[in-house]
Amino acid sequence: MRFSLKTSDEAQRILLEMKDITNITPNILSRYAISLSLAQPEPVSKFNYNTRGLEFNRHILTGKYDVVFKALISHKLQKELTDEEYYPDYIKAHLERGIRLLHAEYKYAGNVENFLVNLSNYKFGGNM
Repeated sequence: MRFSLKTSDEAQRILLEMKDITNITPNILSRYAISLSLAQPEPVSKFNYNTRGLEFNRHILTGKYDVVFKALISHKLQKELTDEEYYPDYIKAHLERGIRLLHAEYKYAGNVENFLVNLSNYKFGGNM
């Protein structure tokens, strides 16, 4: 079982840029990103992202919500996941997609205040 994953270099660039802008740490931004990805109606696609970016240990990335993230991903897939499938495979796929969604949300908002308000009002509703 693996307990760490590395993001793509593009994901690292976005996370560090957003950290500088928002003052939110990359692991917290990543949790938002995974959540945004899970809220999408389309299934996450298999990925071929490089591993030249930030390294996250499982307990830092998902924290006390690890079981929740695994359950949400399993529910989305409508299948039980092994730990090896869940982390790093599906977490990385949702993280990579979600980081790009998070960045788009920031660009749409135009500033930190609007971005944080939009995130707090995001409807995660029934498409999970």
